[in-house]
Amino acid sequence: MAKECSFDVVSTVDMQEVDNAFQQAKKELAQRYDLKDSGAEITLDKANKAITVAAPAEFVAKQVIDVIASKLVKRGIDLGSVKWGEAQPAAGQSVRQTASIVEGIDKDTAGKINKDIKATKLKVKVQIEGDKLRVSSTSRDTLQEVIAFLKGQDYGQPLQYVNYR
Repeated sequence: MAKECSFDVVSTVDMQEVDNAFQQAKKELAQRYDLKDSGAEITLDKANKAITVAAPAEFVAKQVIDVIASKLVKRGIDLGSVKWGEAQPAAGQSVRQTASIVEGIDKDTAGKINKDIKATKLKVKVQIEGDKLRVSSTSRDTLQEVIAFLKGQDYGQPLQYVNYR
């Protein structure tokens, strides 16, 4: 029997890079003339993987979010892994907006990916293992086709393909 090859489909975010981008954004907020004394603040909760923006107005909050987004992109973090919530009114005229950093593939998305791979009729086995998927086949070429197919799909979060062997 031929040797079986496989790879894992995962969705991970390097929290150290998120922290670095957060620190750069915080520094830019302190230095930019239009945001310096605006009263805008950002906080990062590493444990809950959340970023919170507090600003005196929704317009300023959007500017701060743009600064954070640019820093994340420069650090190689896909913006699809950051899900921003709605702006919530806070004390006075200020607003607060929270983003969650999505890591891991939830059961619904994993099932959808599994179904889509099976619909291609390629000879592969797909196993859902917690927050990742293992795709295996006897042919490396078939695995490459699956990766190419998945790269063309949009599941609402960035996917990485690791442990290819």
